[in-house]
Amino acid sequence: MKAGVLLLMRSCQQRCNGLALGLLCLSGVLVGFSPNESLAKEKPPRVPRPEPQLKIIDLDITPVPYTQGNGPLQFSVTIQLPKEVDRTRTLEVTALISSPSKTSLRFLTHRQPVQIEPPRNGEQERPTMVVELLWDGQDHRKQVAGVGTYSYEVRTKLLANGERGLRTVMVAWPKRGTLEVK
Repeated sequence: MKAGVLLLMRSCQQRCNGLALGLLCLSGVLVGFSPNESLAKEKPPRVPRPEPQLKIIDLDITPVPYTQGNGPLQFSVTIQLPKEVDRTRTLEVTALISSPSKTSLRFLTHRQPVQIEPPRNGEQERPTMVVELLWDGQDHRKQVAGVGTYSYEVRTKLLANGERGLRTVMVAWPKRGTLEVK
């Protein structure tokens, strides 16, 4: 009798294992045929951002490549201002220079009141300003920056004097790049 029960139990177990294996294979096949795109959420298309009225139209860096001990590195930034700009605004131009490891960095900044010349002969062009930033080749600890490739990011913004001090009114898109220090 015990042998018969054991045989019956083994046959049931084999059928269950076969059924489980069959269901597992079937689910694998169904997952394999289902499109993966339907599982991921689709992002709606982004509307392109309008170009800001404040722009960095030219960035000239000299000397390239920069050699330690040959004077400062000069960033000459040409900025295009909005057509209508309040002369009480302040223009801020900044540059962040950093090593690839971010252990050596330097932040340069320059603020000045907006100085634009009146248009000549009915000129309709937007006014421009040129600002120069100088890097002495030292990092934030006043140590000479090592030889290597450094990245830079130049930004500009228009500031207004408010109740609590200067506040940002308009920001231009940044200019980024790399420079060699020898």
